[in-house]
Amino acid sequence: MRVMVIVKATADSEQGIMPSIELLSAMGAFNEELLKAGIMLAGDGLKPTSTGRRVAFDGTSRSVTNGPFTPTTEQVAGFWIWQVKDMDEAVEWVKRCPNPMPGPSEIEIRPLYEEADFM
Repeated sequence: MRVMVIVKATADSEQGIMPSIELLSAMGAFNEELLKAGIMLAGDGLKPTSTGRRVAFDGTSRSVTNGPFTPTTEQVAGFWIWQVKDMDEAVEWVKRCPNPMPGPSEIEIRPLYEEADFM
């Protein structure tokens, strides 16, 4: 199964505070483990929501809102796409992940729809 592993934003990430060299190194090593295990399909960090836009749809109407977006804890700071055998395996990998933020943080795991889900 494929899952999206979502790193939730924090006040620091929304201010554009870059991770320390130590954290970048630890994340790089973790990503290497994921690649060697055949788990990681894609992944990256996202710039703060202040650099983003939202497009709202209502029938044929479209409206654009500039960031930043709130609440901060509901925003996404980064993601991975993983191929795992089940959610338990995804959880075990996330538990091995370095804390992605300098303080308290949260990672969410969501399964992606697969072709079989639509049959």
